[in-house]
Amino acid sequence: MEDNSNVREILEKLVSFPTVSRDTNLPLVEWVESYLSSHGISSERVTSPCGMKAHLYAQVGPETDAGVILSGHTDVVPVDGQAWTTDPWTLTEREGKLFGRGACDMKGFDALALLAMARAAKLPLKRPLQLALSFDEEVGCAAVVDLVEAMKGELPRAREVIVGEPTMMRVVTGHKGGLAYHVHVRGFEVHSSLLPYGVSAIMQAAKLIDWANQRNAENAAKTPSELAVPFDPPFTTLHVGKIEGGTAHNITAKDCRYFMEFRFVPGESPEDWARAFEAKAAELSAEMQKIHPDTGIDLTPGFALPALAPETDGAAETLARRLTGDNGRHVVSYGTEGSQFQVRGYSTVICGPGDIAQAHQPDEFLSLAQLAAGEAFIDRLLDSMC
Repeated sequence: MEDNSNVREILEKLVSFPTVSRDTNLPLVEWVESYLSSHGISSERVTSPCGMKAHLYAQVGPETDAGVILSGHTDVVPVDGQAWTTDPWTLTEREGKLFGRGACDMKGFDALALLAMARAAKLPLKRPLQLALSFDEEVGCAAVVDLVEAMKGELPRAREVIVGEPTMMRVVTGHKGGLAYHVHVRGFEVHSSLLPYGVSAIMQAAKLIDWANQRNAENAAKTPSELAVPFDPPFTTLHVGKIEGGTAHNITAKDCRYFMEFRFVPGESPEDWARAFEAKAAELSAEMQKIHPDTGIDLTPGFALPALAPETDGAAETLARRLTGDNGRHVVSYGTEGSQFQVRGYSTVICGPGDIAQAHQPDEFLSLAQLAAGEAFIDRLLDSMC
C-alpha cells in the first residue's frame, strides 16, 4: 500500500479509477479499504444487488452517538464525446488547477474525507467521525438509501452530516427535490388522411407536455413561498429534454416516448405532483381509448429525490458555519444525496471544495486553492472534535 500521505496523492489515485456510473466501482472501493486498513481503520461494504458496485462506510473514534458523517459519492459521469485536452483519468496540474474526471464532482472531497479519517485515527476524538462513500449518485441519488440505512443500523447515531458536493466551501442548507417518469404513449396507426380514426401518440404526448407548460406558467406567476424564495428560479419546474416517436410523416404515430422531470421546491409534496401528473395521463388515456382500446399512456417512475429543507437551528448548519465562517444563505437547484440523510433524521448541510459549474464538463478541474481550503476545513473539524 503506497503512503498517500497527502490529499493530492489520494485524489490522484481516486481519479485514476474510471468509476462511470454504468461501470463497476469495486476497484476504487478495494483501494479505499486498503488505504483505511493501513491506518488501522476497518470498513464495511454495502453491495449492490448486481454485485458490481458497493457503498463503503467506516468510523473512527469512540463508540458514542453525536458524531459527524463525511459523505461523498464515488461515481462520475461519462467522458464520451467530450473534448478533453488532458487524460480524464490522470490528475494533471496546470495553472493552479487539477484536471481530471471527478476531481471537482466529487472525488476532491472524497480525498479530503479519507485524509480526515487517517488523521482522526491518531487523535483523541471526543465523538466519532464516520465516512460514507456511495455509488450511483449521478443516476438518481436513490442507491444511497441502502447505505444510510446500514449506517443507522450498525453505527452509533451521528448528529451532523456534511455532504461535500462542490459549493466553493459555502454552506448550502437547501436544494430542490426531483421526480421523474419515463412516459410511453401508445397510439393507433392509420393514414394521416384518416386522422379522426387513429390515435397519434405524438399528438397525445404533446397534450401531456402542454399540461407541463401550463403548470410552469402557473408556478412562475405565483408568489413564492418563504422556503422557495431563495431559489433560482423560486418555483417548481417541469421539463422534457428528449422525445422520440413516429413512423412516417403521413402515419399517425404508434409510439412516443419521453422523460418528464420535476424539480420541486422544499415545502411542496412530490406525492401531490405525482398524483396530478398521473391523473392527467389517466384522463388522456381514457380519451384515447374511446377511439381504440389498445391505446393509452404508460408511466414508469424514474428517480425520486426529496428536497433538502433549511433546518431551524440545525446542528450541521451550526457546525459548518463555525468551521467556514460563512453566514450567507445559500441554496441550489440541483439535487444531492444530502436530502436522503435528512429525511431519515440526520441534520445535514452541503459544503465542499470546487465550483459546481465544473461538474460534468470536459477538462473538469478543482483548483489547488479550493483543495487547500477544503483541507483547512477538515483540520478545523478535527480540532473541534477533540
